[in-house]
Amino acid sequence: MNLSRSANPALKKSTFTSVHAGTGMEVMTIRGTVNKTLLMLLLVVLGAGYTWKFMGTGNIAAMQTYMIAGGIGGFITAIITVFKRTWSPFTAPVYAVLEGLFLGGISAFFNAKFPGIVVNAVALTFGTLFALLFAYRSGMIKVTDNLRLGIVAATGGIAIAYFISFILGFFGINIGFIHSNGTMGIVFSLVVVVVAAMNLVLDFDFIEHGAREGAPKYMEWYGAFGLMVTLVWLYLEILRLLSKLASRE
Repeated sequence: MNLSRSANPALKKSTFTSVHAGTGMEVMTIRGTVNKTLLMLLLVVLGAGYTWKFMGTGNIAAMQTYMIAGGIGGFITAIITVFKRTWSPFTAPVYAVLEGLFLGGISAFFNAKFPGIVVNAVALTFGTLFALLFAYRSGMIKVTDNLRLGIVAATGGIAIAYFISFILGFFGINIGFIHSNGTMGIVFSLVVVVVAAMNLVLDFDFIEHGAREGAPKYMEWYGAFGLMVTLVWLYLEILRLLSKLASRE
């Protein structure tokens, strides 16, 4: 199978094929990766719960501080993990906690404006995860070169659109179809959610490939980290989509 492309920057070309376990070393397994993914999810929930509680106490300043620190710290930790895969047993859990701090704060803001939206976003995120995992494992979705290329191209296009929007924002220019709750804005968010969800399929494929190739044990943490990056993106995009729909009511 040609694994030359991945839309997830954490699981890129040669991520697994460039590393191999030495003689007598423990190797990466799918079960081990799943266990580490579950542990990272728990750490995300704990981090999110910590910042979320500040909304209840009314300490918005503290919540914003932890949210910003978590967002910046999570980004830096993610970059370190991508370039230092052997550090992933240490950096991946740290990333999970920091992302939890960020997600807890931003989720609290959304939930304060649209009560109940976070529960729906979480349910849809995990529903999508399990549905695609079932489809992948059952062979309903096969990762072909064309599918991989399409997902990578779409993800790249979205990244460029967000980057342009970010830059133009400094000049007071708003790209309506990205942020508005109009028809075009909702369609855009729907497309982004679908693309983010399809990235999960590529993550499954790379993790399975790493286990099959006998990658070192620490790659279980790296595989879990890569999957977590996609899950965080998917959750945020679903949250944005639901907020757009709720603001129209």
